[in-house]
Amino acid sequence: MSVFTQLTTAQAAAGLEAYPLGNLEALTGIAEGVQNSNFFLNTSTGDYVLTLFEEVTAEQAPFYIQLLAHLAAQGLPCPAPVANRRGALLTTLGDKPAVIVSRLAGRSEDTPNLAQCAAVGGLLAALHLAARSFPAPPRHQRDIDWCARVAVEIESCLAEDDARLLRDELRQQRALRPDDLPRGLIHADLFRDNVLFSGDRISGVLDFYFAGVDDLLFDLAVTVNDWCLTADAALDSERCAALLGAYDAQRPLLPAEQAAWPTLLRAAALRFWISRLQDYHLPRTGDLVLMRDPDAYRSILLARIASGSKVPWLASPAQGD
Repeated sequence: MSVFTQLTTAQAAAGLEAYPLGNLEALTGIAEGVQNSNFFLNTSTGDYVLTLFEEVTAEQAPFYIQLLAHLAAQGLPCPAPVANRRGALLTTLGDKPAVIVSRLAGRSEDTPNLAQCAAVGGLLAALHLAARSFPAPPRHQRDIDWCARVAVEIESCLAEDDARLLRDELRQQRALRPDDLPRGLIHADLFRDNVLFSGDRISGVLDFYFAGVDDLLFDLAVTVNDWCLTADAALDSERCAALLGAYDAQRPLLPAEQAAWPTLLRAAALRFWISRLQDYHLPRTGDLVLMRDPDAYRSILLARIASGSKVPWLASPAQGD
């Protein structure tokens, strides 16, 4: 999220006049996340979230808004876009494309239990299945080609050991990652701070602004690398079993996906190490910008490399559907 473009209360109130949401009572910048400018919007009729798209163009923004509407209609607990008085879901504020969505109840969990990990696995499978009916989604914008481009941009900023690790892992991904795994529309950023809970029940899933078509297993790897992480960057086998088992119960995982699992865990670690290196060495300015430590995902990548094929998986090999 973060705030790269600040809005005044007067600007927000003027923009709110186009919506049937009453009067503005409070506007608060949100410092979490790294992609767009986000604000809590409190009005006389309720609480909402206002997003200004920072890197997404006005031509690209409708995809994300329509995806939210599609998934909400499929019963997923994601924010519902709010239409203005003309029926439009997309508006402009501060010369940026913008959307207002419902603010969901609940809170994120820093230390998820087994039931919550299982709930996230089930949610991710449900999301992948629901997204099958979404028409003509674009490709995932932060795929291996993006990783390679950004690696070239930042390599001169890195210590030699890091630059070597980056080059080596990119070569390994090009060589080892299969090109025939099940693909579909993925969330691509299902971290703990993007899921809200009420007890052990998921009440909200947020931040779809990296979504696009990629290997479904990559999305699962991104999720497991965060939700099942231990203090030493390894994976907790019990949390992995809960999350993977719940996912597999809805979308059975193929033997080919099991074989590719160690490689995809490394691919997911590489993607977030590179994005954090980019944010660190080539930062964007803003008023409330969260800077995440690149070394955390360097450690995760090294741990996945060291573990080889000995990474937690399902209790028994999954049978394909």
